[in-house]
Amino acid sequence: MKKILAVTVFVVILLTQANFSSGAGFLIYEHGAAAMAMAGAFISIANNPSAIWHNPAGIAFLKGTQLSVGTTLIWPSGKMNLTRWPYGQQVWEQESQVFYPSTFYVTHGLTDKITLGFGFCTPYGLGSSWPIENPLSYLGYEDDMKTYFFNPTIGIKLTDQLSFGAGISYIYSTVMFKLVDYEDFGIYGAYDVPAELKGNGSSWALNAGLLYRAEKYSLGLNWRSSFNIKYSGDLTLDRSSVPSMLKPYIPETAGGETTFKFPNILGIGASFTPIERLLLSLDIHYILWSRFDKYVVTFDNADLDPLETLENWKDSFIFRLGGQYTINPKFCLRAGVIYDQTPQPVESMDPLLPDADRFAMTAGFGWTLTKNLVLDLALHHEIFGDRTSPNRDLYNYGGVNYGESTYEMTANLLAVSLSYAF
Repeated sequence: MKKILAVTVFVVILLTQANFSSGAGFLIYEHGAAAMAMAGAFISIANNPSAIWHNPAGIAFLKGTQLSVGTTLIWPSGKMNLTRWPYGQQVWEQESQVFYPSTFYVTHGLTDKITLGFGFCTPYGLGSSWPIENPLSYLGYEDDMKTYFFNPTIGIKLTDQLSFGAGISYIYSTVMFKLVDYEDFGIYGAYDVPAELKGNGSSWALNAGLLYRAEKYSLGLNWRSSFNIKYSGDLTLDRSSVPSMLKPYIPETAGGETTFKFPNILGIGASFTPIERLLLSLDIHYILWSRFDKYVVTFDNADLDPLETLENWKDSFIFRLGGQYTINPKFCLRAGVIYDQTPQPVESMDPLLPDADRFAMTAGFGWTLTKNLVLDLALHHEIFGDRTSPNRDLYNYGGVNYGESTYEMTANLLAVSLSYAF
């Protein structure tokens, strides 16, 4: 039982998250199709309501009342190749899934210098699903995590060219996780017991930014604070495969909790217009993943001692380069590239979070349908570097790791946003 809770409560929170986004580790950075089409290099541009996420200082330059809604469809795919499996090499494919993190932003110019805004987005989330029959299902075979950010924001013009923005976020998160627990009763036999955990937690975070706009170039800074979420969950075990005489030794339900540390995000961006109609932008993000040094699981059963596990993640960089070419006043083309470093040591990898360095390409367009209505569309293709993992040494016997596997991961994304100005 101790083993079940330790693995479950942790991994539910450890990843369900964004192993298929353009922010390595747990981060999803697709929050507005216009920005996504330019590889997310939007800190120094921030010229629509999605600035609430990318750089809140940008809303200070928005006129009147503006509204933006959108969603991003994400199709991940992956293979897990167990090359050392003693009964012959095995290749397992992820089950098909589609995720759709969505956004809602609204801004209102209160005065010539003060703009208020509100944003809703889901920057940490997603999940993964593998066939339950795979031999690593004891580490987990399905999970789902969502984080909902409710982010009121204010933007202030300090001068005609310089602005400041800040906001506070209330964060609510839910988790679901499934694994197979192995229970060995000695002479009475060993049994696989499916287990499922559902839990939730909440927290608060801050964000702030600066934006300087000149005629030919812009500079921007953006910061999103770290935060902690304490997840509490109820674990349910399916004892149907266990003989009646052994069921009393496997509780039907149990509880556990752990606190998960989310990172600070620091970003700097620059954009300029080298020729008429062409806009180029560059963003660099520094993600302080080193906060995730360990996790501690505690139990509602006093007979179970707390468990501490080291993770030792490292801080990482993301490099984003984007471009926009305006065909005419109503239509523009966009494209970009991303290089994203993983913060995860290979020792921490498992089927639920097989993270790796990533390279992505983006493209899209902006189309002014009417005087006040704009449609933005973006495509994003992401390739993960192949990476070999010990899978937490689940099958390490006599110095030979039979559970070692190589992961091959990709993802495709499609985003659509509609913006309306009153």
